[in-house]
Amino acid sequence: MTLLDHTPDRHGATTRGLGLAALLWAGAVTAAAGSGLLAQLWMPAIAGLVALGIAAPTIWYFAAPQGRAWADRVGLRAITAFHIWRIPAALVFFWYGAQGLLPPMFWILAGTGDLIAGIWAWAVVRRPDAMPAAYRAMHRFGFADFCVAVGTGLTFTLLGAPRMAPVAALPLALIPLFGVGISGASHLVAFDMLRRGR
Repeated sequence: MTLLDHTPDRHGATTRGLGLAALLWAGAVTAAAGSGLLAQLWMPAIAGLVALGIAAPTIWYFAAPQGRAWADRVGLRAITAFHIWRIPAALVFFWYGAQGLLPPMFWILAGTGDLIAGIWAWAVVRRPDAMPAAYRAMHRFGFADFCVAVGTGLTFTLLGAPRMAPVAALPLALIPLFGVGISGASHLVAFDMLRRGR
């Protein structure tokens, strides 16, 4: 049996490992937010957790050959489709904003950008003939929105805005402390795949 014969098994094992890591990650955020542990943290520490959530999968992708191999096998289309989750995330932001529970500049920018990014991702992946330029444009916008939303949220967090408190509670905590990490990393992965012609 050659090395190539082992590739599907390694891909399956990597997929299962990533799935388990994602479940543990989401579970840890849920438990920490549900127990009130996150609410007890110094608010800027949450920003550090968000940064860690982006850095960890990005470092794994670039440092481990199996990271790039796994992404290439999954494909740019599936990685882009993941961003459709930003549509319900946008609706969560709009709901919290309508209740006056988040700073207006934060929820308007984050919610509107996520809605556009999610719809754009859906529009690109539903076209089987979508060219690399369409993926590149979507990921550029999605990453720009990501930077604006994270930057705005970080600014209000560092300023100690009391209306940022919901980011430490469920269900909103899952967006910055879980979804943002995977989304940010997947944009960087997509850029590298496009650069490599994958």
